[in-house]
Amino acid sequence: MNTPNTRRRLVLRSALAGLAVPAAAAFAADRPAESGRGARPRLAVVLGGGSARGFAHIGVVKAFEARGIQPDLIVGCSAGSLVGAFWAAGVSGDRMEELALRVRDTEVIDLVQGNAPRGMVTGQALQNFVSQSLKGRPIESFPTRFAAVATRYPQGDLAVLRSGDPGFAVRASCSIPGVFVPAEQGGQEYLDGGLISPVPVRTARQLGADLVVAVDVGGADQGSEPQSGLFELLQRSFEIMSHSLRNNEIAGADLVIRPDVGRIRSTDFSSRKVFIAAGFLAGHRLGPVIRERLNSARRPG
Repeated sequence: MNTPNTRRRLVLRSALAGLAVPAAAAFAADRPAESGRGARPRLAVVLGGGSARGFAHIGVVKAFEARGIQPDLIVGCSAGSLVGAFWAAGVSGDRMEELALRVRDTEVIDLVQGNAPRGMVTGQALQNFVSQSLKGRPIESFPTRFAAVATRYPQGDLAVLRSGDPGFAVRASCSIPGVFVPAEQGGQEYLDGGLISPVPVRTARQLGADLVVAVDVGGADQGSEPQSGLFELLQRSFEIMSHSLRNNEIAGADLVIRPDVGRIRSTDFSSRKVFIAAGFLAGHRLGPVIRERLNSARRPG
């Protein structure tokens, strides 16, 4: 029976992991750009999509902070765009973890009233939540450069959103077809960036990164039993479709962090603490390698 409560449970499960993020902390001061011979390479961290597994990105952020690693650029897709926006704006990993479970459903989920031919969630609540949490600041004012990728609809090409309202950028990047109504701005509609760039390494290169660290949380489900819910069907189909795209993009990264999340389904939002812990462990293990690469590499003047 398609009761309102059943429908709400379905939609809430479809919310991306990054939706459970905190209000913004104080913003760090802008750091001067390094230039000239002998400067360390420009580091980009790319946060890929992965639905509930996107919680692992918070653990990676915590590990980087513990190692003293600060990227010059953050590029995110879908769940990664949400965590990435808060990270670029100055929100610490500890703060994200602390408040990840405290966001109310009504703050990020707004169901379409009546028939929903194009999606079940409008996405406006998510946009408002991000924009308000980040104090209404535009992306270009963030201490760390940030870009979110989305798919222009119906054209099907990649949109790189790196200025303006971060709430809209996140909303566009997270607009899973069939779940979210396409995000619209200026007469252009957008869908989830994972349709064409689930781990946007190429975008990071195009934006000037010398050293690219990709965080891939899209490991294949190890469970063999099919799931009966609509969201599970949509999400698993999405993952199957993007598998080759994900591998092709990751091949262009210098280093790849793969948290051990494949044993847990990407629709299991009850395992967020496990995801965060897995992200921290993976990020912490690779941290020394990243530090060594940053210290040993030098950009030409």
